[in-house]
Amino acid sequence: MTAGDMRNLRTTRIHFGADYNPEHWPEEVWTEDIRLMKEAGVTMVTAGIFSWGLVESRPGEYDFGWFDRVMDHLAEAGIRVCLATMTASPPPWLSERHPESLPVGADGVTKWPGSRQHYCPSSPVYRTHAVRLVERLATRYAEHPALDTWHIGNEYGCSNPVCYCEVSAEDFRRWLRERYGTVEALNTAWSTTFWSQRYDTFAQVLPPRTTPTHPNPAQVLDYARFSDDALLQCYLAEKEVLRRITPELPITTNHMPHHKPVDPFAWAPHEDVQSLDFYQEPFDAGTHIDAAAAFDVTRSAGHGRPWMLMEQAPSAVNWRARNGPKPFGKMRLWSWQAVAQGADAVLYFQWRQSRGGAEKFHSAMVPHGGTDTRIFREVSELGRELAAVPQIAGSRPAPGVALVVDWNSWWALEQGSHPTSALSHKETLLRHYAPLFEAGVPCDVVPPDRDLSGYKLVVVPNLYLMSEATADRLTAYVRGGGHLFVSYFTGISDDCDRVHLGGYPAPLREVLGLRVEEFWPLDEGQRVSLRGEITASGDSWSEAIDLEGAATVAEFGDGELAGRPALTRHTYGDGVAWYAGTRLEPTAMRALMDRVRGDAGAAPVIEGLPAGVQATVREGAAGRFLFLLNHGETTAEIALPHPCHDLLGSTPEQLTSLTLPARGVAVLQH
Repeated sequence: MTAGDMRNLRTTRIHFGADYNPEHWPEEVWTEDIRLMKEAGVTMVTAGIFSWGLVESRPGEYDFGWFDRVMDHLAEAGIRVCLATMTASPPPWLSERHPESLPVGADGVTKWPGSRQHYCPSSPVYRTHAVRLVERLATRYAEHPALDTWHIGNEYGCSNPVCYCEVSAEDFRRWLRERYGTVEALNTAWSTTFWSQRYDTFAQVLPPRTTPTHPNPAQVLDYARFSDDALLQCYLAEKEVLRRITPELPITTNHMPHHKPVDPFAWAPHEDVQSLDFYQEPFDAGTHIDAAAAFDVTRSAGHGRPWMLMEQAPSAVNWRARNGPKPFGKMRLWSWQAVAQGADAVLYFQWRQSRGGAEKFHSAMVPHGGTDTRIFREVSELGRELAAVPQIAGSRPAPGVALVVDWNSWWALEQGSHPTSALSHKETLLRHYAPLFEAGVPCDVVPPDRDLSGYKLVVVPNLYLMSEATADRLTAYVRGGGHLFVSYFTGISDDCDRVHLGGYPAPLREVLGLRVEEFWPLDEGQRVSLRGEITASGDSWSEAIDLEGAATVAEFGDGELAGRPALTRHTYGDGVAWYAGTRLEPTAMRALMDRVRGDAGAAPVIEGLPAGVQATVREGAAGRFLFLLNHGETTAEIALPHPCHDLLGSTPEQLTSLTLPARGVAVLQH
């Protein structure tokens, strides 16, 4: 069977497996690994992620013999491989010979080998050696029957998101020349007349290293953009080799959730499938909502295509201050949550728990205690369940609501010298996402340049940085009949972090029907009351709003802004634009979002969904699949909108209602 034939099978099932590191173990263990993988229902593994030092122990001296045997064993067992390019962590000889390839912090301190990702993303030395390895790897395994997908690097920007060395400085200057063309354009973009920062040549420009006080915010913003792009260029250099040698094979890399240094929307056009690593926090009662938002970002980055959960933990991780195990049933529940939100692969880190190294206490499918363990029994049962529903593969959710987020805005928002340091991109996103999730209203999470015309409701949580083009797109969306919800401190600055003049938020004043005269951030612990159609309280933020056509939904009930608008609604063209001038408490935010989405006709999958139950739908050629997941701790009674078959149950009859136990999962078809 050729690699191309193997690839064509990938959408016929939900894949299940793990990160496989056979080099950690004597070769006699590998036979047992294959036997246990088949017992557990493993259909795919990622392999080779940290194997560079073993296949090239000295520069230019390659030994792939042991890895050949690994690939052959997997092929014989019918287990497909998402093959890593092995470049995630250079071997010690690279930095020994080329210390200039090591990353440097903003304070000038070099980061030395001894962990992983000890390379400067801009280093031509690192890229040259990485590409040379990938050329050999791709040539060797291009026709191997186990090869299914290429996995470039690993968790880009996890340990080396930014470097401030001289190599990076020169690369930054090149990047700026390409972006701005002239130093005069750079000076304008960076507002360098402030604090006498005007540059005469690009050679004078440095990375934003440690400074006496607040650095230039536009410089910091551009360095975040540059650093993301430097990592992307590492990825693209390897991708070029793989595409040339194996043009028919899909290519991916695994992103981290809510990972500020790496913009998944900028990377998505260069990936054939989106991949995510997500590690739930068992001690956090809301971790499934955090996961849901990350899953929706990943799926949305790929325009709704099925994606891969590349890594999760079977139970505990090792890198938090307190590493709790996943309670009984939670691993199954959270794995099915990924599938419910569009994943066509569920994999773990890792297959066999390591004896030594930094991650020896990170759980694995085969733990230190072996197969007579809760973990192995639970993952094996999940493998059997996933194998029983191959018809789900390839289907997609189709949400009617979009949340607009922008990594560029995130990079600008959380800098210093703003009205308050209390604004958090992630917290604000989740504050707006959670009410929709809890109501059972599926969402996409999209960048500002995405076509919004197909959505009934668009939510803009906190888009501090906003171009005129984005503002025009949002305005046209409402004018054409769309429903828009915008929160505070949105539309304040342009792409160069220069304030839009004419009253906040200048580019959205017309569509929102208001002007913000003055920001009024609240002190830590301070709250303001709201009265009117919604009675509530807010914290962290308030602002003095003047109406210019909008109607007041609620006003501030106390404090310096008592009697002034806090929540507004504006009919504009054929649509409606809502605005929130404070951060509402969660209960009030849920009530407001219920009203807003009701106004927009954005209905939940199931009306009256019990608290704690998630409902999602995937649709495809094989039909429509309804997923119900009980994240609560009590049994839920659910009336189904249509008679359904239970794909995981033993009852052949169609169901019109369902009793879902705590931590229970139902996969239904109608």
